[in-house]
Amino acid sequence: LYNKGLIYRGNYIINWCPRCQTALSDEEAPHIDVEGKLYYIRYPFSHSAERIAHGKKEHDEGGGVVVATTRPETMLGDAAVAVHPKDRRYKKLIGKKLILPIMGREIDIIADDFVDKKFGTGAVKVTPAHDPNDFDISKRHDLEPVKVMAPDGRMNDNAGRFKGMDRFEAREEIVKELQEKGLLVKTEKHHHAVGHCYRCHTAIEPYLSLQWFVKMKPLAAAAIEAVKKGEIKFYPKRWTKVYLNWMENIRDWCISRQIWWGHRIPVYYCKDCVKTGILKSKIKNQKSNFNAGIIVSKTKPEKCPKCGSYDIHQDEDVLDTWFSSWLWPFSVFGWPEKTKDLEYFYPTSVLVTAPEILFFWVSRMIMSGLEFMKKPPFKDVYLHGTVRDLTGKKMSKSLGNIIDPLEIIDEFGSDALRYSVIAITATGQDVYLSREKFEIGRNFANKIWNASRFVLMNVRPQDEEMSKAKPWTDAVQGLALADRWILSRLNRAIESVTKALENYRFNEAESVVYDFFWHDFCDWYVEMIKPLIADRKETTERVLIHVLESSLKLLHPFMPFVTEAVWQNIRERGSIMKEKWPVPEKSFVKKNIEKNLEIIQTVIVSIRNIRADMNIPHSAMLTVYIAPLKKGGGDKLKEGIEYITRLARVKELTVDNDVKKPVQCATAVLEGFNVFVSLEGVIDVESEKARLGKKMEDLKIQIRHTDDRLKNRDFITRAPDAIVNKEKEKSENLKEQAERLERTLRSL
Repeated sequence: LYNKGLIYRGNYIINWCPRCQTALSDEEAPHIDVEGKLYYIRYPFSHSAERIAHGKKEHDEGGGVVVATTRPETMLGDAAVAVHPKDRRYKKLIGKKLILPIMGREIDIIADDFVDKKFGTGAVKVTPAHDPNDFDISKRHDLEPVKVMAPDGRMNDNAGRFKGMDRFEAREEIVKELQEKGLLVKTEKHHHAVGHCYRCHTAIEPYLSLQWFVKMKPLAAAAIEAVKKGEIKFYPKRWTKVYLNWMENIRDWCISRQIWWGHRIPVYYCKDCVKTGILKSKIKNQKSNFNAGIIVSKTKPEKCPKCGSYDIHQDEDVLDTWFSSWLWPFSVFGWPEKTKDLEYFYPTSVLVTAPEILFFWVSRMIMSGLEFMKKPPFKDVYLHGTVRDLTGKKMSKSLGNIIDPLEIIDEFGSDALRYSVIAITATGQDVYLSREKFEIGRNFANKIWNASRFVLMNVRPQDEEMSKAKPWTDAVQGLALADRWILSRLNRAIESVTKALENYRFNEAESVVYDFFWHDFCDWYVEMIKPLIADRKETTERVLIHVLESSLKLLHPFMPFVTEAVWQNIRERGSIMKEKWPVPEKSFVKKNIEKNLEIIQTVIVSIRNIRADMNIPHSAMLTVYIAPLKKGGGDKLKEGIEYITRLARVKELTVDNDVKKPVQCATAVLEGFNVFVSLEGVIDVESEKARLGKKMEDLKIQIRHTDDRLKNRDFITRAPDAIVNKEKEKSENLKEQAERLERTLRSL
């Protein structure tokens, strides 16, 4: 980069930490909002100097120019006062001279387009050695910078009698003296963002310093183009805009650091050439010749290649740690040598990282990869959220709010930990974590184990006839409705899970496979085929094992240990992680079968709800009448009659368009069907009406209390989002229960 002219050395304003006494990049000096003060200071005109010296206050308009600053200690290094060239208030004053308060030297009033006419009084002090914007102004107006601070944040020789004071102590003394001299016009509270050291959190000081820099604009161009062309994609997509905005406004990178640990800068200085260079610059009345005597080399040269001197020493600064980190995608594989590892592993496919190092690391890896390897280092960048506690605070050891993962593994299991964190983490969003959340994963792990255990207790795939090397699809002819339905649902789940994983929507993929396994497979399919298993129907057994094995493959990325254990329990073989990922077989996806079974499930659920609402004992067998509302509607239930009678515990089931509503019954109104459950001889109607009436009153009280809480503005604004959403969900559930209860009461 140095040979290409992309690395240079120069005196520029950098972020300086007075405590660590090192330069910091912009990304290493995050800005924090603080409440400071805005000081309005009168800078008298040069002809007023004598009157000020005698302690006379200047309140008339001709007494000077008032400037506003948040850092009065830096005024000792002022080189000018700047105003906007189109500001009518100051147009006639441009070119006049002012006296710098306290220091007593003359400075000019200059015009510069950078000045914000609306800030303060519209006139700003220009301190080139202690402000990046002022430094730029000084370049345009040929102003000489004056440093008034030492590297440790104390005032230096140029600060006069304030020498040796800490910068904040000097601020108080300077303000006090300005007040005594009648030059402090007023002070206002002022909220502003101040950069702080990312290591020690000390307020940084913009500081003029001789440092090494990388020119970033030429490197950023290719990195911007790669993202715009889609060669690199960000997940979530919103980070693309953030990345491009930063890259398009990128500033040169200060890469030298004044710390003990790091890669030492491979630069050597010939003391004789440096002295000669300084001498020449003084003779020519030029600024310091920064490049005199500089030798950039991987190894220390024996002598200066220019003058032959042996008086050579290496730069004592080290490189910014990110300067080595940005080479990581290829340097770990032996670069610049063309190794087999480098050829095989570069570029990689995806980088998973946190948003806070998007600029520190991600963007720089992209730039270095394109510069040195001519290829982007990765195709996808997945930016995950931050783990927080339920109050929204970031989990950290210092706050004492962390959850030890080893304790969670001991209590809930490693699969439960892995599954639960993924389940509650939306793509790129922060995670609000508590110990209770891990019960989700533990319960699901138990469900997988128990369901698999039930299957393997009733079906023995290790038997010779089940282990034959013929494809399971040979058994698909003449499948029962439940078998055809589960195969359709399985292949739909495979497609959805695969698509979600390809787009890094991990919680969505996990949700799909959870719903499929727990609800479709366990709650419905296994229950529907129990008689077929008991009869040892081979086609159903083969479908059952196929669906179980496919489910384990889908679950393995989320719950690797329990799925591996079940996989080996089915039959002894190689690890599940070596299996091919399931591919959806679209020929098995049947919308009409799914729709028909959905109708059957709705009928079963409606009968179960009536049983629960009416407090009907589970042992009681029911008489049910179903009236299709359209001609031919009953045909959709034909294949499901056995499922309805067994799963809803029905002794008599009548399906007829002309069926009449019984006198004593509970009704469920479904899409396309009316379901009547006879209550005659099943319950005491009058006592049930009384019980449900009391339950309705209790529900109304709960609904009123919940709604009152949701109408409370303090609760909505102060409570965490998770608590508010939980309360809203509770309200909806209560109202749904009340509506169902009201329908039941009407039917009675």
